[in-house]
Amino acid sequence: MGRRWQDGRGRLIVPGGGGGPAVVLPLEIAASYRARTKGLLGRNSVDGAMLLSPANSVHTFRMRFPIDVAYLDRHLTVIAVHTMRPGRCGLPRLRSRHVLEAESGAMAEWGMRVGTRVTVEPL
Repeated sequence: MGRRWQDGRGRLIVPGGGGGPAVVLPLEIAASYRARTKGLLGRNSVDGAMLLSPANSVHTFRMRFPIDVAYLDRHLTVIAVHTMRPGRCGLPRLRSRHVLEAESGAMAEWGMRVGTRVTVEPL
């Protein structure tokens, strides 16, 4: 079930918890080495989320704001969610194949937690 995306834009769909409506968000896809390396560096914010793929860890050196990080397995199921302040290095997650990044607090607002299975739709 290996997924291969191209750098670009898409939509992230987070299913609504407890039968609520799904949350649909703008998504930036960083699939090339260059795009993954740059990530959110040098930015003041992110609109929606950024997907780094393939990835199993991230760092926040030279970042300007704290971020939420969700580690996804090969089925796009969340296996861990953490908030990272600038200047930190996250530990690699063995089962992680993709990483989602968003502004701090956003993932809790979207209802994203361990066990949530998201959908990625490239545009």
